[in-house]
Amino acid sequence: MKKRLLLLPAMMLLGACSDSEVGDVSLGLFTLKDIKLHSMTDPIVTGVTCHVASIEADLSLSDPSDSSIACRQTGEITPQMIAQIDKSKSGEVVFKQSKSVFFKAMKVRRIYDAEHQTLMYLSYTTKETSGSFKHSLSTVPLWGTQAYSEKVTNP
Repeated sequence: MKKRLLLLPAMMLLGACSDSEVGDVSLGLFTLKDIKLHSMTDPIVTGVTCHVASIEADLSLSDPSDSSIACRQTGEITPQMIAQIDKSKSGEVVFKQSKSVFFKAMKVRRIYDAEHQTLMYLSYTTKETSGSFKHSLSTVPLWGTQAYSEKVTNP
């Protein structure tokens, strides 16, 4: 019963993220840890899907911070979508998942590189672990999409 009460807030956060588990790999019978694979569609740039792999420990109060991310174009990316995103240097959080009852969270932030017309997706944890903050980066170039604009260069 206690385990269910601890898992309830995490399940509510996951449900709000509109993500779905697409894989689950056990790290062994005695570790009680699994690598969970989640598929997430960017809520504004819906032509981008990110896959995040992270370690989850079912019977632990906290999960390890290690994660990796891979994002790809899986549909149309339009100029209207790019016009709606935050173009500041810090970008915006597009996904968030609780990683422990001690306020640690894994976030995915979208940042736009205007010079190279590329979307960058940064996965990171909000608490320091073993002297460093864990993070992973994936990029989606706009080349070949409706959102890409030809740059005029001077000869």
